[in-house]
Amino acid sequence: MNSEIKQSILVVDDVAENIELLARLLGNQVEVLFALSGEDAIRLCQDQAPDLVLLDIMMPGMDGYQVLAQLKANPKTALIPVIFVTGIDARGEEARGIEAGAVDYIVKPLHPAVIRARVKNHLELKRYRDFLENLSATDGLTGLANRRRFDEALDREWRRSARNHNQISLLMIDVDCFKAYNDKYGHLEGDQVLRYLATVIQTKMRRPPDLAARYGGEEFACILPETDQEGAASLAEQIRLG
Repeated sequence: MNSEIKQSILVVDDVAENIELLARLLGNQVEVLFALSGEDAIRLCQDQAPDLVLLDIMMPGMDGYQVLAQLKANPKTALIPVIFVTGIDARGEEARGIEAGAVDYIVKPLHPAVIRARVKNHLELKRYRDFLENLSATDGLTGLANRRRFDEALDREWRRSARNHNQISLLMIDVDCFKAYNDKYGHLEGDQVLRYLATVIQTKMRRPPDLAARYGGEEFACILPETDQEGAASLAEQIRLG
């Protein structure tokens, strides 16, 4: 697991002073984003996918429960952990929050040591879950995305391109005479060829939205959002030349 990457939290509260307090408490641990309304919180979660959300319940317009319900209803934001941070200390309210999908419930006034510890615990859980998710979606030999992750990404990017009327390209890459090479030199040498090709593909694909995957056997696939035929052909030639 990469513990060097600074995680981010989104603090959602209609009172700026509450946001400033949490930012002071947690700013050394994480990158702090903020939203003053439920609508802004949903937009930020969709655009920036924070690692954790600290969400007030009592807000004008959309309250915390409505925000949480919308986050859970959207596959893009459904897995972002949410902690309710609220002044509501009524009997049964904490159970209601957990049943709604929050991972924790913290009652104001805030105790610095307690909130730091709880945030730290939930961020560590999120990091570990992301690590396991990435592991399950990665090809063990090449380090590229595996077929499952490719299928999910292709479906997502295809729908996005159709919705936004953007172009999308797909490269299918195959190693010529790979079976004969394997038969002659052995599977260990064949694996080296696949690793080398995976490295070449990763080196040539420089845009964050692009995805390279091992499609199966000696076949690879590259998803290129917002890329026309000429751009895809240019990348294919760069990969071919190594």
